[in-house]
Amino acid sequence: METEAAKMIGAGLAAIGVLGGGIGVGQVWAQYMNAVARNPSMEGKLRTPAFLGFALSEATSLFALVIALIILFG
Repeated sequence: METEAAKMIGAGLAAIGVLGGGIGVGQVWAQYMNAVARNPSMEGKLRTPAFLGFALSEATSLFALVIALIILFG
């Protein structure tokens, strides 16, 4: 197999991690909205953990993207 083709395949496989981050972000906000709908008085206390979960989920996507770019252009 050519080196360039192997790079493309490896970068594509590494970019699959971005899908997990998208699913994670969707789950965080869906559960946050569900919790606030059930108990609106907890909105302030739930906002910080929701943003933390969002940031951590998004960070995994960025890490996967960086690895894919390193494989592709490194």
